[in-house]
Amino acid sequence: MSAVVTTALDRASAAEREGRSFDRAPVRIVHLGLGAFHRAHQAWYTDAVDEANEWGIRAFTGRSATAAEELAGQDGLYSLIERSGDGDSIAIIDAIVDAVDGSRVDILAETLASPETALVTLTITEAGYAVDAAGRPDTSQDAVASDIEWLRTHLRAEEIDLRTAPQTALARLLTGLEARRRADAGPIAVVSCDNLPGNGELTRTAMTSLAQLAGASDTLAYLNEQVAFPSTSIDRITPKTTEAEIALVRERTGFEDAGPVVTEPFRDWVISGEFPAGRPAWENAGARFVDDIDPFECRKLWLLNGSHSFLAYAGAARGHETVAQAIGDPQIRGWVNELWDEAARHLTAPHLGIDDYRAALLERFDNARIQHLLAQIGKDGTTKLRMRILDVLLAERSAGRDGAAGIRVLGAWVSRALAGVLPEDSNGRAVADATGQGEGAVGALLALIDERLTDPDIVDAVTLAAADFTQN
Repeated sequence: MSAVVTTALDRASAAEREGRSFDRAPVRIVHLGLGAFHRAHQAWYTDAVDEANEWGIRAFTGRSATAAEELAGQDGLYSLIERSGDGDSIAIIDAIVDAVDGSRVDILAETLASPETALVTLTITEAGYAVDAAGRPDTSQDAVASDIEWLRTHLRAEEIDLRTAPQTALARLLTGLEARRRADAGPIAVVSCDNLPGNGELTRTAMTSLAQLAGASDTLAYLNEQVAFPSTSIDRITPKTTEAEIALVRERTGFEDAGPVVTEPFRDWVISGEFPAGRPAWENAGARFVDDIDPFECRKLWLLNGSHSFLAYAGAARGHETVAQAIGDPQIRGWVNELWDEAARHLTAPHLGIDDYRAALLERFDNARIQHLLAQIGKDGTTKLRMRILDVLLAERSAGRDGAAGIRVLGAWVSRALAGVLPEDSNGRAVADATGQGEGAVGALLALIDERLTDPDIVDAVTLAAADFTQN
């Protein structure tokens, strides 16, 4: 079975034939972190509800300009392949009206200084926030320290000189928000869409701390008085695109798409907070607005994301390459259910529907047509494990239980680190240093996640668990 929806492509082609410009929505949303997930999630939701053509997105890349270059060459249009067990459905999405290299902070500042811009969304990954365990800028990172010096010089100057610019995402955003303050462009919402607990409050803390460290009192006052930081829980599996998807889109639609996105039919977006300058009616596409988002965030982080991290390390240790392969391993499937049992003890609100959520996760993981690579999921483990595993493990041990399933996740990660085969990690240098500490290596590795994990009993338990995976 298959379906193709090419409305946007048809309108673009008709405009070209008629010698007129393709009618696009005005830019009212800024996005930082242009990648596959954003295109499958926030951009999809906006495209689905923007019937009046009022909510265009200007999306900025992160570390690489490739996605912007690809999309700019095709007027921001891209194909979204929804891949179920029964077949593929392809839609052409036109919500992104401009794709920009993230290093162009001058364009970011100009866009945020416009009163028409109502909100900023972020998918910069957990590591992209560059914060320490307290949620404040991690000044031990060279890029963060350098950016604070840049901000200290430029945010207090009469004019911001953007011939040079910050390197990190939040420093770039702070620069843009200062430009908005100076333009008196009004309030705005900054919406984190990354897998972080309390991501709205964490973003607020990181941004206000950055302004404080830069000595930018006027910027700080603007953040406190006119910037809202809604929290979100986001969910949609988006594996890496391959040449096969590019060929599929060409065959089905005739569209030479350099960067199609493949995703699952399932999608979820839970949002809590204010949007002082307005927003698209995302609820019309199924987004939920709630007063208390914490239980939804924890459900997603501990069940979906936590098991994803475990699959990445345990699955690789047992010779698997994808989520579907790993969850199809009876031993790993049993371990995942044990991990979920531990988390479920701390997810007791009836409206969370934990049993149904677990069943849906297994169905999603079993979808072998979604080639979700374990190597992709396993990146930045030092940051992700802190968000996904730590809270449940500590809660289990505080309750007098051993937290064996959480210990097993850490053991799988440690075994890959000691073997020197971890996927890329933003703390890669520290991981390498820790693995070279001989008998103290396990404790040093765990300290990179959280100092509380250096408890001797935890270190001993993780060491035993790591040995089990080393033998596989």
